[in-house]
Amino acid sequence: MKRIILFFLLTGVILAQNNKSDEILNKVKENFNKVNDYVVNVKIKVDVNFLKVPESKAEIFYKAPNKIKLKSDGFALLPKEGLNFSPNSFLQGDYTSILDREENVAGNDCYLVKVIPLGDKSDLILTNLWIDKNQFKIRKIESTTKSNGTFSINLNYNDSLKYPLPSSMVFSFNVAKMDLPRGITGDMNEEQNPEKDKQNKSKTTSGKVYVSYSDYKVNKGIPDSIFDEEKK
Repeated sequence: MKRIILFFLLTGVILAQNNKSDEILNKVKENFNKVNDYVVNVKIKVDVNFLKVPESKAEIFYKAPNKIKLKSDGFALLPKEGLNFSPNSFLQGDYTSILDREENVAGNDCYLVKVIPLGDKSDLILTNLWIDKNQFKIRKIESTTKSNGTFSINLNYNDSLKYPLPSSMVFSFNVAKMDLPRGITGDMNEEQNPEKDKQNKSKTTSGKVYVSYSDYKVNKGIPDSIFDEEKK
């Protein structure tokens, strides 16, 4: 009898946590859904020990629900996971969520919500979202994926902007050197060495991408043609 009572108590706690987490996530999505589109200027700085990439400037175009494009006159490196910080990109398809605990992130009281996709279609295995308790903005993201390991995103905001769009972002990731084109690894002028290449393929390293955002133009209207692939 005690076991039955304990089972129902635990089940009730889990259901309550799930209901609370769903309520939090819905508020996050409602908050972000105020943004129909935006254009923003960005500065991108890459910090990976074997990459020699100068600081670059670009424009990011976004249109709800999931159209996004980075435009640059030169070379701009930004991993696709760090390009789209919309909550919709982490809450696609069927998933279950649970409110794990409350934590402080950079002076902001946050809910930590765990999101687990259901089924095997998503590349995401688990995503942790630190959500501002007062403003329902995402302050931090940690995701584990099937193909690209684990990455994290820390987001900062300027309170003068009424939309939940960041003023800066730090994208941290693990990368295998073998997955990057030789031309951007800083090895272009080195003599090819099969033994060295073999050793490099077995190594992984961590890196960071720093992005600062300025001059947001929000809900001004963006034509779909902006997102069409450029014809060669």
